[in-house]
Amino acid sequence: MRKRPRPDQIAKILREVQADLQAGLNINQACRKGGIGLTTYYRWKALQENPASGEQIKITELENENGRLKELVAELALDRRMLQESLKKKP
Repeated sequence: MRKRPRPDQIAKILREVQADLQAGLNINQACRKGGIGLTTYYRWKALQENPASGEQIKITELENENGRLKELVAELALDRRMLQESLKKKP
């Protein structure tokens, strides 16, 4: 599963695509060189022009943290189950 790029990575990719456009590449070539799709470019560009409010950023960060914590809990539950099963097998 691919990880989503961080906002600073998105800004860097958009700057590179913009530089490629100014260098004479068309939008499809610049996006391909940047490793993103055309739709992604326009979506990111719109987000850059209309930045999210502070609340939206906090909500996104909390959602990301919640996802990481859920993953940790799932791993720990699996480890616990494996340990319990191994203890049951030993007489």
